[in-house]
Amino acid sequence: MARRLPIHTIGHSTLGIDEFVALLQGGEVRRVVDIRTITRSRTNPQFNQATLPASLTPFGIGYEHIAALGGRRNLQRDVPPEVNGFWDNRSFHNYADYALHPAYLEGLDYLREIAQQERCAIMCAEAVWWRCHRRIVSDWLIAADEDVRHIMSTRIEAAKLTPGAKVQADGRITYPAPADAQ
Repeated sequence: MARRLPIHTIGHSTLGIDEFVALLQGGEVRRVVDIRTITRSRTNPQFNQATLPASLTPFGIGYEHIAALGGRRNLQRDVPPEVNGFWDNRSFHNYADYALHPAYLEGLDYLREIAQQERCAIMCAEAVWWRCHRRIVSDWLIAADEDVRHIMSTRIEAAKLTPGAKVQADGRITYPAPADAQ
Protein backbone atom coordinates (compact mmCIF):
# COMPACT_ATOMS: atom_id res chain seq x y z
CA MET A 1 0.00 0.00 0.00
CA ALA A 2 1.29 3.46 -0.86
CA ARG A 3 2.39 5.66 1.99
CA ARG A 4 -0.08 8.44 2.78
CA LEU A 5 0.97 12.00 2.18
CA PRO A 6 0.95 14.24 5.25
CA ILE A 7 -1.71 16.91 5.56
CA HIS A 8 -0.29 20.21 6.74
CA THR A 9 -2.00 23.13 8.45
CA ILE A 10 -1.02 26.77 8.06
CA GLY A 11 -2.29 30.19 9.09
CA HIS A 12 -1.57 33.05 6.71
CA SER A 13 -1.68 35.78 9.37
CA THR A 14 -0.07 38.96 7.96
CA LEU A 15 2.53 37.22 5.80
CA GLY A 16 3.44 38.43 2.36
CA ILE A 17 2.92 35.96 -0.49
CA ASP A 18 6.64 35.21 -0.78
CA GLU A 19 6.91 34.37 2.94
CA PHE A 20 3.74 32.28 2.78
CA VAL A 21 4.95 30.35 -0.26
CA ALA A 22 8.35 29.75 1.39
CA LEU A 23 6.59 28.12 4.35
CA LEU A 24 4.50 25.97 1.99
CA GLN A 25 7.59 24.97 0.04
CA GLY A 26 9.29 23.98 3.29
CA GLY A 27 6.55 21.37 3.69
CA GLU A 28 6.58 20.48 -0.02
CA VAL A 29 2.92 21.54 -0.25
CA ARG A 30 1.34 21.35 -3.72
CA ARG A 31 -2.19 22.54 -2.88
CA VAL A 32 -3.63 25.05 -0.41
CA VAL A 33 -7.04 24.02 0.88
CA ASP A 34 -8.75 27.14 2.19
CA ILE A 35 -11.01 26.35 5.15
CA ARG A 36 -11.98 29.93 5.95
CA THR A 37 -15.64 30.84 6.06
CA ILE A 38 -14.80 34.36 4.87
CA THR A 39 -12.34 34.01 2.00
CA ARG A 40 -11.25 37.62 1.87
CA SER A 41 -9.42 40.10 4.06
CA ARG A 42 -9.40 43.89 4.06
CA THR A 43 -6.09 43.96 5.92
CA ASN A 44 -4.41 41.12 3.99
CA PRO A 45 -5.92 41.26 0.49
CA GLN A 46 -3.14 39.04 -0.87
CA PHE A 47 -5.12 36.16 0.68
CA ASN A 48 -8.46 37.00 -0.94
CA GLN A 49 -9.94 34.08 -2.82
CA ALA A 50 -10.16 36.29 -5.91
CA THR A 51 -6.36 36.75 -6.05
CA LEU A 52 -4.64 34.00 -4.04
CA PRO A 53 -4.93 31.19 -6.63
CA ALA A 54 -3.19 33.28 -9.29
CA SER A 55 -0.44 34.20 -6.81
CA LEU A 56 0.22 30.53 -6.02
CA THR A 57 0.17 29.23 -9.60
CA PRO A 58 3.68 30.44 -10.58
CA PHE A 59 5.04 28.34 -7.70
CA GLY A 60 3.22 25.20 -8.83
CA ILE A 61 0.79 25.36 -5.91
CA GLY A 62 -2.92 24.85 -6.50
CA TYR A 63 -5.84 26.26 -4.54
CA GLU A 64 -9.12 24.77 -3.36
CA HIS A 65 -11.81 26.12 -1.02
CA ILE A 66 -13.90 23.75 1.12
CA ALA A 67 -16.70 25.84 2.60
CA ALA A 68 -18.03 22.90 4.64
CA LEU A 69 -14.89 23.05 6.81
CA GLY A 70 -15.12 26.79 7.42
CA GLY A 71 -15.09 28.12 10.97
CA ARG A 72 -17.31 30.68 12.72
CA ARG A 73 -20.20 28.28 13.28
CA ASN A 74 -23.38 29.12 15.13
CA LEU A 75 -24.70 27.30 18.16
CA GLN A 76 -25.89 23.82 17.16
CA ARG A 77 -29.05 23.45 19.23
CA ASP A 78 -29.40 19.76 18.37
CA VAL A 79 -26.15 18.87 20.18
CA PRO A 80 -26.41 18.80 23.99
CA PRO A 81 -23.92 21.21 25.64
CA GLU A 82 -22.15 18.46 27.59
CA VAL A 83 -21.16 16.57 24.42
CA ASN A 84 -18.38 19.09 23.78
CA GLY A 85 -18.23 20.63 27.26
CA PHE A 86 -14.42 20.47 27.28
CA TRP A 87 -14.40 23.69 25.26
CA ASP A 88 -14.87 26.84 27.36
CA ASN A 89 -14.32 28.92 24.24
CA ARG A 90 -17.73 29.26 22.55
CA SER A 91 -16.25 29.36 19.04
CA PHE A 92 -14.45 26.04 19.54
CA HIS A 93 -17.51 24.53 21.24
CA ASN A 94 -19.76 25.57 18.32
CA TYR A 95 -17.31 24.19 15.77
CA ALA A 96 -16.93 20.88 17.64
CA ASP A 97 -20.74 20.60 17.66
CA TYR A 98 -20.94 21.45 13.95
CA ALA A 99 -18.31 18.78 13.19
CA LEU A 100 -20.83 16.11 14.22
CA HIS A 101 -23.06 16.97 11.23
CA PRO A 102 -23.10 15.44 7.72
CA ALA A 103 -21.97 18.62 5.92
CA TYR A 104 -18.75 18.67 7.94
CA LEU A 105 -18.13 14.98 7.38
CA GLU A 106 -18.58 15.42 3.62
CA GLY A 107 -16.08 18.29 3.64
CA LEU A 108 -13.61 16.22 5.63
CA ASP A 109 -13.97 13.29 3.22
CA TYR A 110 -13.34 15.64 0.30
CA LEU A 111 -10.21 17.00 2.00
CA ARG A 112 -8.93 13.46 2.50
CA GLU A 113 -9.54 12.69 -1.20
CA ILE A 114 -7.46 15.73 -2.18
CA ALA A 115 -4.74 14.67 0.25
CA GLN A 116 -4.48 11.26 -1.39
CA GLN A 117 -3.58 12.94 -4.68
CA GLU A 118 -1.14 15.63 -3.59
CA ARG A 119 0.47 17.10 -0.51
CA CYS A 120 -1.84 19.79 0.81
CA ALA A 121 -2.13 22.32 3.61
CA ILE A 122 -5.39 23.43 5.16
CA MET A 123 -5.29 27.19 5.54
CA CYS A 124 -7.02 29.71 7.75
CA ALA A 125 -6.09 33.22 8.83
CA GLU A 126 -5.01 32.56 12.44
CA ALA A 127 -1.23 32.18 12.70
CA VAL A 128 -1.21 29.52 15.41
CA TRP A 129 -3.12 26.28 15.09
CA TRP A 130 -4.13 26.00 18.74
CA ARG A 131 -6.22 29.20 18.47
CA CYS A 132 -7.91 28.14 15.23
CA HIS A 133 -10.53 25.62 14.13
CA ARG A 134 -7.66 23.88 12.30
CA ARG A 135 -7.09 22.30 15.72
CA ILE A 136 -10.41 20.46 15.59
CA VAL A 137 -10.04 19.54 11.91
CA SER A 138 -6.61 18.14 12.80
CA ASP A 139 -8.13 16.01 15.55
CA TRP A 140 -10.59 14.48 13.09
CA LEU A 141 -7.80 13.77 10.62
CA ILE A 142 -5.60 12.20 13.31
CA ALA A 143 -8.54 10.02 14.40
CA ALA A 144 -8.80 8.87 10.75
CA ASP A 145 -5.13 7.83 10.91
CA GLU A 146 -3.85 10.74 8.83
CA ASP A 147 -0.39 12.24 9.34
CA VAL A 148 -1.02 15.89 10.25
CA ARG A 149 1.71 18.51 10.56
CA HIS A 150 1.48 22.14 11.60
CA ILE A 151 3.57 24.62 9.61
CA MET A 152 4.80 27.26 12.03
CA SER A 153 7.03 30.25 11.26
CA THR A 154 10.28 28.46 12.10
CA ARG A 155 9.40 24.77 12.06
CA ILE A 156 6.98 22.02 11.11
CA GLU A 157 5.61 20.05 14.05
CA ALA A 158 3.65 16.82 14.21
CA ALA A 159 0.04 17.32 15.28
CA LYS A 160 -1.24 15.54 18.35
CA LEU A 161 -4.80 14.82 19.40
CA THR A 162 -6.20 17.50 21.73
CA PRO A 163 -6.05 16.11 25.29
CA GLY A 164 -9.84 16.47 25.78
CA ALA A 165 -10.72 14.68 22.53
CA LYS A 166 -12.53 11.36 22.73
CA VAL A 167 -12.65 9.27 19.56
CA GLN A 168 -15.97 7.42 19.43
CA ALA A 169 -16.41 3.91 18.02
CA ASP A 170 -17.80 5.37 14.77
CA GLY A 171 -14.74 7.64 14.37
CA ARG A 172 -16.50 10.83 15.41
CA ILE A 173 -14.85 13.06 17.96
CA THR A 174 -16.41 14.60 21.03
CA TYR A 175 -14.85 16.72 23.74
CA PRO A 176 -16.73 15.95 26.96
CA ALA A 177 -16.13 18.13 30.00
CA PRO A 178 -13.54 16.70 32.39
CA ALA A 179 -15.15 14.66 35.18
CA ASP A 180 -13.88 17.04 37.87
CA ALA A 181 -15.54 20.00 36.11
CA GLN A 182 -19.04 18.53 36.34
